[in-house]
Amino acid sequence: MKILPSKNLKKYNSFALNEEAELILEAESIQDLIDIWSSPEYSTFVKLPLGRGSNTLFCGTFSGIVVLNRIFGKKVKELDNEYLITVSSGEDWPKFVEWCVDNHYYGIENLAMIPGCVGTSPIQNIGAYGIEFKDVCESVEYLNLTTLKVESLSRDECLFDYRDSIFKNELKDNVIITAVTLRLSKSWAPLLSYGPLSVLNSSETTVREVYEAICKIRTEKLPDPALLGNAGSFFKNPIISNEHYSDLTLRFPNMPAYPFGDQKKIAAGWLIDNAGLKGVKINGAQVHKEQALVLINNGTAISSDILTLANHVKTKVFEKYQIELEHEVRFYLGAKETFLSELFNERTC
Repeated sequence: MKILPSKNLKKYNSFALNEEAELILEAESIQDLIDIWSSPEYSTFVKLPLGRGSNTLFCGTFSGIVVLNRIFGKKVKELDNEYLITVSSGEDWPKFVEWCVDNHYYGIENLAMIPGCVGTSPIQNIGAYGIEFKDVCESVEYLNLTTLKVESLSRDECLFDYRDSIFKNELKDNVIITAVTLRLSKSWAPLLSYGPLSVLNSSETTVREVYEAICKIRTEKLPDPALLGNAGSFFKNPIISNEHYSDLTLRFPNMPAYPFGDQKKIAAGWLIDNAGLKGVKINGAQVHKEQALVLINNGTAISSDILTLANHVKTKVFEKYQIELEHEVRFYLGAKETFLSELFNERTC
């Protein structure tokens, strides 16, 4: 365990906001986590586990301890037709996907370049281009913060849903994910049904080509957080009824949608763009000019700029389509998580 000399969080949140915590610790092992959560010295502090800060917006000073997850390691078990790969939660997800492609472990290449660490992937049930984390998950290991014992859940026990899991609900704030185990088949077939990937030839394309195509798409669509502070997709793609979708297509026949059970999943970026919000600014915060689903820090934004802009986008989208956007990014105010619906009593922008 390391106690960092600086309390500044700027390099630990991808919005690059200049906020502070009362203390920042680095955990390099499960035992470090146990020591931090059992220490009388830290018992009165709220403690926030943080990976890469790629899905986090600090709305001011964090009134507690930020615990950086720096638990690393990978293990591979080869079976007759599959590989079981166990990855420690502090590993960087984009680098892990690249490592899998380089080492001929196939099945997660469509999840390339999703920012964040491995430990956050099951929480969000990350997904892109036709695959979700749940599709390759074997199990998730975590530290129970009540008992300080390591436990595990199978894929079914994780209760995965669209951008959702048991870790966002029943187990929220009660566990820290320490590792995930993926089950990857040795029999590979490309998933090319989504968007630009459909131009690839499914009978001839290679894993490397799929991986590089997705990296190219994401690089062209999404700004680099190292250059422009952002958290990637700010809002979830909303799910609406087929009836609502049918009504909307009378006014917006080009609205893109995907089947989602007996409902429709709508492209949030299209809703924002078609509402004329691409490029809109509030002080140092802006809707990205190329990708409307991304809100950026132009270099001078403070948290209230980003929050006000997010609420403005949410309000305008609701006014135009009667669709309520839900933010993927997690907000922290004081010592607790908060939401746009709590920060803005009604749609005031």
